[in-house]
Amino acid sequence: KYQDWLIDHINKNPDFIRPERYKNEVLSMLKGEVLEDLCISRPVSRLTWGIPLPFDENFVTYVWFDALINYVSAIGYPDDARFKKYWPYVQHIIAKDILKPHGIFWPTMLKAAGIEPYINLNVHGYWNMDDAKMSKSLGNVVTPHDLVSKYGNDQIRYFFLREMTFGLDARFNEDVVIDRINYDLANDLGNLVNRTFNMTGKFFEGRIPEFGELNPGRDEMLASFEKAAVAYIEHSSKFQTSVGIEKLWEFIRSLNKYVDEHKPWQLAKEGKTEELASVMRNLLEAIYSVAVLLSPILITISPKIAAALNMSDISRDVKTLAGLKNLKAGTEIGDPG
Repeated sequence: KYQDWLIDHINKNPDFIRPERYKNEVLSMLKGEVLEDLCISRPVSRLTWGIPLPFDENFVTYVWFDALINYVSAIGYPDDARFKKYWPYVQHIIAKDILKPHGIFWPTMLKAAGIEPYINLNVHGYWNMDDAKMSKSLGNVVTPHDLVSKYGNDQIRYFFLREMTFGLDARFNEDVVIDRINYDLANDLGNLVNRTFNMTGKFFEGRIPEFGELNPGRDEMLASFEKAAVAYIEHSSKFQTSVGIEKLWEFIRSLNKYVDEHKPWQLAKEGKTEELASVMRNLLEAIYSVAVLLSPILITISPKIAAALNMSDISRDVKTLAGLKNLKAGTEIGDPG
């Protein structure tokens, strides 16, 4: 009954199922198969547990019928205020092995119930141990809890979001985790934050300086940040977090290059205080804006950086962040941790 409607809905909403390969897979199932009616019950004689059917005590509900309903029952069904608040923005996130129930059964059920379909179905791949699937029999299962205990919460969040290409399988290896922590978080971000704060302490008694009249590289930094921020948010909103993070990291690496090019220690030695003040202020502003953008990923590190800059009232408005002029001159900086 709803086969043609679902095909039409998918074609009219190209991002309804993403990435595209899974949209095409669902369309292939819809166009290539004669879809039969779905039996939504199972006999009690076959299953020892299940949600009983209200009209027949000898049957329970098929799991891929009652489980899907939780998406709307959890927020109170269409008459509830929570449903009205959240359902228009719903993003489903699933693994590729349950594509058919979510891509065909569920939107059909919603249509039959007179409920608007979810916004997007986001389909991810599997994490493999090197080139093999995780398996208890092989003894190669890794738990997130153990990883967090060993490497830290933010570090593992960053690794998972950075390393997996959306829609594809990803390779897990602890050496790769360590590389991401060392190269990205410690060398690129950590080194930038630490030496900027240390130089602020050394050259400005640990206080955020005013911009000087001479401001080398300011325009280039503004343009570079805006480009990186827009790309980071755009890709992340499409669940392409690995691409989005890399775009932002290009800017972080450019900040380290900015330090090396403008050499604050040399400016201090030569008494070029106007240029020195601007360079340090630019770096502190850029670090703050980067920390805010990274706050959904680095949920411990980012607030520490913001607090060290005495910025507890964080605005996530991109235009405000892109101005790189949010800190208060004269404020004493703390320890970023």
